[in-house]
Amino acid sequence: MIGEWTAEQQQLHNEMLAFAETSLNDDDVIERDRENAFKEDYWQRCVEQNVFGLFIPQEYGGQGYNILTSVYALEGLGYGCRDNGFELAISGQIWTVQEVLLHYADEEQKAQYLPQLLDGTIKGAHAITEAEAGSDAFNLSTIAEKVTGGYRVTGSKMIIGRAIVADIIILFASTNPDRGRWGVTAFILDAHADGVTISEPLEKMGLRTDLASNITLENVFIPDDCVIGKVGAGAQIFNASAVYERGFIFACHIGSMARQLDETIKFARKRKQGGQSIGKYQSVSNRLVDMKVRLENSRLLMYRAAANVDRGLDITLDSAMAKLTISESFMQNSIDAIRVMGGRGYLPEFHVERDLRDAMGGVLYGGTSDIQRNIIARMMGIG
Repeated sequence: MIGEWTAEQQQLHNEMLAFAETSLNDDDVIERDRENAFKEDYWQRCVEQNVFGLFIPQEYGGQGYNILTSVYALEGLGYGCRDNGFELAISGQIWTVQEVLLHYADEEQKAQYLPQLLDGTIKGAHAITEAEAGSDAFNLSTIAEKVTGGYRVTGSKMIIGRAIVADIIILFASTNPDRGRWGVTAFILDAHADGVTISEPLEKMGLRTDLASNITLENVFIPDDCVIGKVGAGAQIFNASAVYERGFIFACHIGSMARQLDETIKFARKRKQGGQSIGKYQSVSNRLVDMKVRLENSRLLMYRAAANVDRGLDITLDSAMAKLTISESFMQNSIDAIRVMGGRGYLPEFHVERDLRDAMGGVLYGGTSDIQRNIIARMMGIG
């Protein structure tokens, strides 16, 4: 049964939680959020803990766990770490870079890049979004022209997480614009190559410690051996890998939701008005109950998607439902937590106002909530 964890799974979860509590919270996250600051030493601590290697096979330096075990471990990390932006930076590399390479790169590419991503030698980012290619993901203006030995790429990408700290970028560009999505190709881009310009981090509403930048590409050379899969297979690679991203990139955020609920309950028990704890008032207790139900629904949908991946099943529907439910639930739970805490919840030191700003990003990145509804409708035969 999903949720009946083995002793090994429970131990890994608890180890990740304890690691995050003791190693990822030793500075002022409020100040880092204000300053748009990426925490390099935290990243290296995660490398030492082999956070990035959870489901990566041991031959590449990973731990070789299945997906269900991996997301349960990341849930523990999210409970222990107060920085949702840093959690997203970790999850972004795991689910949009390492997963793509593991499933679609050739053996030489995997052997070259996966061990370096896991041991912290390099960092990775994922770039498909453009000014006119957000929800319409394959309406790309970034063009890769075939030349001797490789491709010359010109174009731009926007709001790319970790771009400014990345060494490689999973880049999607059109190698045959006339063929639309069938002309899109995936590349491994050297982020330091001539012609690559990465902007300073953008000011964002939330998730500010996962630095996001715009990328400009001017006649950038990418060698043939940096094509992922086949030329023209980029759309299939993106769609297939996005199923993993949608289903599991929120694993840490589920841990954040669980911690948020526990702290809100604690506040409701301690805070007294009218001679009793505010949790005794039905309007408050009902909000807490709704938060609990959203959390458990989110968990179960993610666990089901993970368990079905491990069974070899198609999770297109599962992952869209998980992404929709978790992102919307985190946002609504953050609103309810602020309402329970009242004026205190409006202040940075209680952390929930930052949770709300961070949660808002979740209904946008990785495919908006409306896109997830479209996917679900299509899978139901009505879209």
